[in-house]
Amino acid sequence: MLPKSDWGHLIPHTGTMCLLDEVVEWDAMRLHARSASHQRPDNPLRADDMLHAVNLCEYAAQAMAVHGALREREQGGAARPGLLVALRDVSLHVERLDDLEGRLQVHVECLIAMADSLQYAFRVEHRGSVLATGRAAVMLRAVSNAG
Repeated sequence: MLPKSDWGHLIPHTGTMCLLDEVVEWDAMRLHARSASHQRPDNPLRADDMLHAVNLCEYAAQAMAVHGALREREQGGAARPGLLVALRDVSLHVERLDDLEGRLQVHVECLIAMADSLQYAFRVEHRGSVLATGRAAVMLRAVSNAG
């Protein structure tokens, strides 16, 4: 189990925009994170007094960012900034999130890791029910050595 204090500084999401609470487990290919931020009234993704299920894609994207950063750290490098460029085969099984009690379980799996891009599959669950699934493509930016 890794608390946010262990990995939060490795990703660009800060404050309330950092949606994940903890990493349950991870390895070179997969990451499982948990979050209860969907219940917070100050969740920055709320609109019209609710949190729409499409935002589960952001929860998954943040889990991908954490996974990539942890992989880089494990290999002795620094995390490269990434840009989510495509979502595919996204299935949402609920309309909203803010009315779900308890924690979300966010699972990501790296399907392809190339020099400048990554492809992930994701699944978000709540109390054993699948809320969302899909795939995502991430382009990695070059790290600048200027300083």
